[in-house]
Order: sequence, then C-alpha cells, then structure tokens
Amino acid sequence: MLRWGDKPYHSLDWELRHRFGQKVYKLSLDGGFTCPNRDGTVGNGGCIFCSAGGSGEFSGISPGDTSAFRTAAPVSAQLQAQKELISQKGTFHKYIAYFQPYTNTYAPVSRLRSLFTEAMGDPEVVMLSIATRPDCLPGDVIYLLQELNQVKPVCIELGLQTIHEQTASMIRRGYPLSCFENAAWELHDAGLEVVVHVILGLPGEDHDMMLQTVRYLNHAGINGIKLQLLHVLSGTELASVYAARPFHIPGMAEYADLVIDCIENLSEDIVIHRLTGDGPRDLLIAPKWSLNKRLVLNTLHRRMKERETWQSRLA
Repeated sequence: MLRWGDKPYHSLDWELRHRFGQKVYKLSLDGGFTCPNRDGTVGNGGCIFCSAGGSGEFSGISPGDTSAFRTAAPVSAQLQAQKELISQKGTFHKYIAYFQPYTNTYAPVSRLRSLFTEAMGDPEVVMLSIATRPDCLPGDVIYLLQELNQVKPVCIELGLQTIHEQTASMIRRGYPLSCFENAAWELHDAGLEVVVHVILGLPGEDHDMMLQTVRYLNHAGINGIKLQLLHVLSGTELASVYAARPFHIPGMAEYADLVIDCIENLSEDIVIHRLTGDGPRDLLIAPKWSLNKRLVLNTLHRRMKERETWQSRLA
C-alpha cells in the first residue's frame, strides 16, 4: 500500500491539508429540502434504510417535518452554531459548508442560488459540498453549480449505494444505474468534484458484489468515495425487515477486512472521505459495535498495518 501522510490510503484529511494548508472541518447544514423519493414524485417513504431525518441527524438543526421546503434556520446562523460546536475541539479558520439532509438540489435554481451563495459568502468557508440524487441534477442546476465552482470549489455527493439493480430495487433507491452514470459524467465534464456514497453490508450482497461496486467506480469519473457501514435504524422499513428476518451484518473485524479489500481495489487517485459512519445512538438497532467510532477506526488502522506487514514478508 502507498502512504498519504501517516495513513496507507488517500484520506480526505490528507487531501484537504495538502490543498488548503491546514485542517479543514465540515459544517453540516440543513437547507430545508425534501426528497422526490419521499414526496411521491419518485416514491414515498424514501430508501428503506433512511431515517425520518433524511441522513441529517448531525446537521445544524433538527430536520422537523418532511414536507416540501421545510423551515430551516438561516444558513449564516447554522454556520455560526456549527463553528461554536467545532470550537470545543480547537481553533480553526477553514470550513466546508455541507448541505446534508435529504436532496439538496431538489428546488428551483433561484432558491438553490440563494442558499448556496449565502454559505459561500462566509469568508472562512473554503468549499461547498452538496448531497443529492443523480435524478435531481437538471441542466440549469448543473450550470449553476458550474458557475459557483468558479468562486469556490463545489463538490457534489451522490448516493449510489450499490451498482446492483436487484439490491437497488430492494432498498427502493428509485433510479437506474444509467441515471447515475449520466449524472456523474455530466458533473465531471462540468469541472465539478464528485463523491459517491456506497453502503457496505446491504442485504443479499456478498463480498464480491461489494467489490464489484468499488471497481466499477474506478471508471465512473468520480473524485471521492464514502464507504458507509449499513446501519439499521429504528423507524425505518429496514428495521421492520431486520426484525422479521434478521440478515447478516458484518462484525467489526469482518467489516475492517472488507474496507481494506475495498481500498485495495480502488484507484489511488480517488479520495476516501469515509471508512465507516455515525449512527444516531438513540436510533441505532444494529450493529451496536459501530457506536464506538474510535475503536472501529483503530481496528481498521491496526488491521491495515497487519496487512502491510504480511504483504511485505511475501514480497
């Protein structure tokens, strides 16, 4: 394995320090969006693993209801609140404004422009990151993002989860792989950074299927990846499925080895933004071991070191 700083993988922390010269923190923001997979446009209820918070439990405000254009605190107020939380860890001066819950390009361009420019107007925000769906990126939205990218870097995060259509149907993703392919390349061609979310441990997927997803992304025109452990959260359809017929969820050591295999199958120029994930403590049903994130990351790094040692002995 090559090394980037003190890690044997191309980490986001290394990439940001290399690009901006110092530690950069991500501030999670709620733009008051909903999702076409919740409001009936594509489906109702969202993906079966998604909580009522739309994966935004750690954003700046409580998500509230899921109706179109939920009321959210002003972006500037959310940024300030998030900075105050981060200040407990130290003094920082560079941040990424991350629009996280639900689908953050699912609105008229005028509204998107207002929200995104307010965030980018903060002098300490050095980058804009937007989580969305590939079926919510029409031409006028991509044009706006391209325009904003001339001011500060813009990163688009797409929730792919898997390349396997049977799994995608089971989790009720709501779009075909071809939709992702088209969106990823359109964003790439527009000069925008693309980060893809992949869930490891989805029901019915074995080790080889998960590695197929990772290898596919090597040729999808993306810049980064988030490897997310599957969380079973209370109140989701996945929780009902798990209660009725429990499926296999990797243990910590098994998950660590799976992540290392993913890294070894990933192109070295793709930045790894996440190796695991944070499940809300009050909602998490399984796996409980994931609540100790420090232990999970320490286990990952220890097993990476063991793998490096073993490979060097074989060389």
